[in-house]
Amino acid sequence: MSETARIILDGNEYELPVITGSEGEKAIDISKLRGMTGYITLDSGFKNTGSTKSAITFLDGEKGILRYRGYPIEQLAEKASFLEVAYLLIYAELPNKTQLDWFTDSITMHTLVHEDMRRFFEAFPTDSHPMGILSSMISSLSTFYPESQNPNRPFADIEMTIHRLIAKLPTLAAQAYKNNNGHPIMYPKNDLSYTENFLHMMFGLPSSNYEVDPVISDALNKLLILHADHEQNCSASTVRIVGSSQANLYSSISAGIAALWGPLHGGANQAVIEMLETIKNDGGDLQKWVDKAKDKTDSFRLMGFGHRVYKNFDPRAKIIKKAADDVLDKLGMDDPLIDIAKQLETVALQDEYFVKRGLYPNVDFYSGIIYRALGIPTDMFTVMFAIGRLPGWIAQWKEMMENGDPIGRPRQIYTGANNRDYVPVNERK
Repeated sequence: MSETARIILDGNEYELPVITGSEGEKAIDISKLRGMTGYITLDSGFKNTGSTKSAITFLDGEKGILRYRGYPIEQLAEKASFLEVAYLLIYAELPNKTQLDWFTDSITMHTLVHEDMRRFFEAFPTDSHPMGILSSMISSLSTFYPESQNPNRPFADIEMTIHRLIAKLPTLAAQAYKNNNGHPIMYPKNDLSYTENFLHMMFGLPSSNYEVDPVISDALNKLLILHADHEQNCSASTVRIVGSSQANLYSSISAGIAALWGPLHGGANQAVIEMLETIKNDGGDLQKWVDKAKDKTDSFRLMGFGHRVYKNFDPRAKIIKKAADDVLDKLGMDDPLIDIAKQLETVALQDEYFVKRGLYPNVDFYSGIIYRALGIPTDMFTVMFAIGRLPGWIAQWKEMMENGDPIGRPRQIYTGANNRDYVPVNERK
């Protein structure tokens, strides 16, 4: 017998089906509630509402579990390349060698962007935020590939759009960085890996032969994997709801980039560096700021500590801490901000106040340190996040289209004025 939930409204009893996920998660199906009862549910921010069924990512915040298509994030970050993980998210299985070679070759062959797009960069002010540039440039790709605007085209055409996005987003991101710095752009090099090519386009110069350090490339590979998907977060939900109107994939991803831009989402690692700069500019007295963080009456909060989903620890943070240590050891950095960060990490991992409350360093804390060490400007941090998250957004969009999910259309509880008559302007008090 199927499990049901009962709800009593106005003296009437209604039964609602209960759905159980593959990991034992349970949900009450309220999709027919309004038709049955005339009622809707109110769930501000959709914190308790499942908007879809998904087979992409499993996340258990209480136990610190994150899996892509069933594979633990720890194994993928340790053993896989970012393009392997991208293939896994999009196609639901890890690729064999033939499949990975085909996928990698296809991505490599589409890394160039149309030369006309360079004119767009010239139109942006020199101090434009790279996330604004990236969102605009990704959306504009749909005008260079007008066939992408047809929602009924065959999958082979959609697949080409997917490959173009994965190939071109790092190119556009690097060009945004170069343009803002007044540096000549560096074209992609087909003999480099995905992460190596991005580092080449970011930091290479025509006058010198930039050599990618394998420690740095490996750390970046891990960071991109750790950011690749995170269930129905703000930006993934945005991509899905925009795509549900049958908007083209470029526009849907552009909307996801805009959602990621917010400091409560993708901007968290930028906020970490800004916090460290505040502590440094105040004289570097770490204990003062630790005491402020413990003071409930003080508005100061530690950025990059704890997580709204992971209650005990962030599994991604354990992985990236090692990569951060490797990068810092390799570069031998003398940076007062990183010194403060390492001291703060020690406090958070040992101080009973932080341990008891689960205020551990999270992935944003360590990713901010790594990006800082690599010389990536603070306003590019969220762009780096977008490069990593792209395969997840694509997988979410693709799954939504394949499932035939309806157009997103949340309800509301109206709290405005009741019916009233129009009064001519000269008669109003």
